[in-house]
Amino acid sequence: MKLSLYLETSVIGAYLDNDDALRRDLTIRWFEHELAEYRVFVSPLVTRELERIDEPHRTGYLKLIEPFDSLELSDEAAMLADGYIARGIFYRKYIADALHVALASFNKIDYLVTWNFGHIANVRKQARIRIFNTAAGFFSPTIVTPEFLVHS
Repeated sequence: MKLSLYLETSVIGAYLDNDDALRRDLTIRWFEHELAEYRVFVSPLVTRELERIDEPHRTGYLKLIEPFDSLELSDEAAMLADGYIARGIFYRKYIADALHVALASFNKIDYLVTWNFGHIANVRKQARIRIFNTAAGFFSPTIVTPEFLVHS
């Protein structure tokens, strides 16, 4: 059985990011050589965030996520995200980041893949998420950047 991963919007965005060639090239290589080894999920939240991007990139981003399964934005995941905010793990203005983590947690996704170092791929925040999820009886996904899932 394949391990599962949830692609947060920043990973999709990095695929066409000409401002950071190193991140873009690593993301493209990872997509082309590693992604097939996983069961890949996105969410309607990812789709909505990508739909707000201007062309010409919007269409390319939306095509990238077409083959992936989509997780439902459930009431339970929304309540978990609210719990992160109530505990100060995320600020209310970063509710989307809290929802990405909550979706991966509620759906027991093995890896949440992100390039968002400020609000998600942050070791202190990850520790707080793990403590909260454990106390609340939820799964904690491993939060990584694509480079941590490269095999060779």
